[in-house]
Amino acid sequence: MTAITRDELRLKLQEAPGRVLLIDVRDRADYEAEHIKGAISVPLTELSMRAAKCFSASQEIIVYCTSFECPASSTAAKLLARAGYANVLDYEGGLMDWKEAGYQTEAAINLKAA
Repeated sequence: MTAITRDELRLKLQEAPGRVLLIDVRDRADYEAEHIKGAISVPLTELSMRAAKCFSASQEIIVYCTSFECPASSTAAKLLARAGYANVLDYEGGLMDWKEAGYQTEAAINLKAA
C-alpha cells in the first residue's frame, strides 16, 4: 500500500483542490468534531457500500484516520485496492499528524453555519 506524507497531501490539496478525494474513515461523530479541511466522511464500516456507488475506479483517493497508531486508514486503503481502485493513498499520520504541523482543520458545525 502506498503511503503519503502530510506535506505531500497538503501540496496535492493546494495544487488541485477538488481533484483528490480525501476520505476521513473515522466515526462520523469524530469527523463532525474536527477533520482535515476538504475531507468527506465515509466511516470504515460504510466504505465498501459507498465506494461502489460514489467513487470512480480511476479517481485519486486518499484515506486517513486519527494517527499513526490507528489502523483504520490502512484497512480502508487495502479494502479499496482489493475492490479495484487503482489510485489509493494512505495518509497514515491522520488528523493528529496534520494538526501537529499546524495545518487547517474544520468542524462540521462550522460548515453548517456557512
